[in-house]
Amino acid sequence: MPLDEQAETILRGLNDNFPRVETMTGAQARAATKAGRKAVVDAEPVGAVQDREIPGGAGPIGVRIYSPVARPAESLPVVVFFHGGGFVICDLDSHDGFCRAMCTGTGAVVVSVDYRLAPEARWPAAADDAYAATCWVAQHAHEFGGDPDRLLVAGDSSGGNLAAVAALMARDRGAPAVAGQLLIYPVIEPVFDTESYEEFAEDHFLTRAAMQWYWDQYLPDHRDAVPVYAAPVRAEDLGGLPPAVVITAERDPLRYEGEKYAAALADAGVPVHCRRVAGMFHGFLTIDAMTAAQTERRELWPRLRDLMAERAGTPSN
Repeated sequence: MPLDEQAETILRGLNDNFPRVETMTGAQARAATKAGRKAVVDAEPVGAVQDREIPGGAGPIGVRIYSPVARPAESLPVVVFFHGGGFVICDLDSHDGFCRAMCTGTGAVVVSVDYRLAPEARWPAAADDAYAATCWVAQHAHEFGGDPDRLLVAGDSSGGNLAAVAALMARDRGAPAVAGQLLIYPVIEPVFDTESYEEFAEDHFLTRAAMQWYWDQYLPDHRDAVPVYAAPVRAEDLGGLPPAVVITAERDPLRYEGEKYAAALADAGVPVHCRRVAGMFHGFLTIDAMTAAQTERRELWPRLRDLMAERAGTPSN
């Protein structure tokens, strides 16, 4: 499906202005992307936003906790969110708008995690931080009005990888209980010759060269061996994982691996809803100004509310 007019305009701007990260160091890529970030005007209001540090295995981990405006007497579902950025770039601020929208749209507390970035902290640093943060949220959810029995993990791109890995670690280690996982055009494994990579290697914002560079920063020896907690689709058994919502974009080099993981989960008996968004490119869902992003969010939020309600055994509104 061709891009609509707005998406084509935005994609052209991204192709022209997003830095060629593969020519940079990690620090340079972070500086370049921050310099190109537009100041947020009229951020979507939520009930409360709190920045704090939580303990991690290698030191404190920053988190940002979003609480919805409406605070019922009972505790709320909690979403632990991991931002994208190839394990190298982006931060709490880059995904602030999306986390606010998720908080309002689902009525859940959203905890966004500022995990360690590569190449300064290579694998398994981000994966370990993701799991540590998920454990902390489960243990401390009541402190901010959350219900640990309705805990979801979520992320976009590399954050989708971390959400999938956190769910896998939680299953393997017996805790915490994860009610569901939202994987938005996730990074799943370092394979760069798939059908979608061949078709969209260039000119669609995320390029094959950039993804190869991101993997080189995160897991330099990925050409020799890839651990399961870096590429979750390579786990011998995916059974017993929490229900998943997987969102892919038609014009995204990562489309094939996201859909491959969704199919593998389904084959293992995991309830999966996999939706390919026609005519869209990688990263579209977190672009607040895009009409297509707003449309897809209106489809996504009720699905997540249903997933949270199913865990609690009560109908959603």
